[in-house]
Amino acid sequence: MHLIHGGDVFSLAEKLGCDDKKIIDFSVNINPLGLAPSVRTALAQNLDLAVQYPDPLCRKLTEAISDHYGLLKESILCGNGAADLIFRLVYVCKPKRALILAPTFAEYALAMEQVGCEVVAYNLKENNNFNIQEDFLEMLTPDLDMMWLCNPNNPTGQLTSRTFLIKVLEKCETFNIKLIVDECFMDFVETPEKYSLLAELGNYKCLVILKAFTKFYAMAGLRLGYGCFSDLELKKAVQQAAQPWSVSGIAQLAGIVALNDDEYAKETKALIRREYDYIQEHLTRLGFYCYPSAADYILFKSPIKGLKEMLMEKGILIRHCGNYAGLTDLHYRIGIKSHEQNQLLIEALEQLKY
Repeated sequence: MHLIHGGDVFSLAEKLGCDDKKIIDFSVNINPLGLAPSVRTALAQNLDLAVQYPDPLCRKLTEAISDHYGLLKESILCGNGAADLIFRLVYVCKPKRALILAPTFAEYALAMEQVGCEVVAYNLKENNNFNIQEDFLEMLTPDLDMMWLCNPNNPTGQLTSRTFLIKVLEKCETFNIKLIVDECFMDFVETPEKYSLLAELGNYKCLVILKAFTKFYAMAGLRLGYGCFSDLELKKAVQQAAQPWSVSGIAQLAGIVALNDDEYAKETKALIRREYDYIQEHLTRLGFYCYPSAADYILFKSPIKGLKEMLMEKGILIRHCGNYAGLTDLHYRIGIKSHEQNQLLIEALEQLKY
């Protein structure tokens, strides 16, 4: 198993000789509010679900997702996190040649390597804040089997407009390219209807959209995600590629309750925008360059080498992005946390800077 992601507080705690709960982890992009109180209460009252086999078809959860987003129930397939569905899609489709962005989420390429797929990349350019340009369309050619696009993109935080994505969809449909759009961070966006492709499901057979409860609903440990399919035959094949009971009953309940908690969603968006402005202002003041982000994280460039290691000594973990294609050892990503924790990060950076 490759430990390429953030969130490894255990290794740092072991190194510092402290409890892992004392580490402030900015390396992950999880809602700083944590589990919604409504979800905590529901889980506490339904622990007996751990004794029962879960519904293998996630019927009630599928209905809740359908109602929340206005989707056909038949198009929805739940999984053990979005990563589960990424790998299942690849194992079912077995693409020979696929296109990704660079930089982007690493699991797409890792999954395709498992089936010997040739992965080609469209290199996002730093001088335009890693936004996709019109020349991207030229890379959509008939020899491609699959295209992965993360919106907002991770780790850059950039959004791609629906207008441009429709152009991508048209070419993918024409050339029979499976277009997998990862919208796991879309719920953080202020006006998702301007960017999400959920409304296009059914209009383009090539389209698959991935979403998860991991980030917005702070359920990384419960492992809950889902795919939305235009091609119901593909959905059926991906469903059959799953292990039995891949989504626990506790995870299914948590998802249902979370989707019905509108107050939690409203509070989350307000907190993220407020703290985003706070962090960006102070990072800029300290000489760091922040790239614009529509999600709950900020990619920034540091004038200080070895920044991650310096902060680790203070019990603070950030995501070094040097292992992302297209980024350097001076690029880092931080998830937005509570105001108190964000203040501690800024204070630690001030101590290093001055």
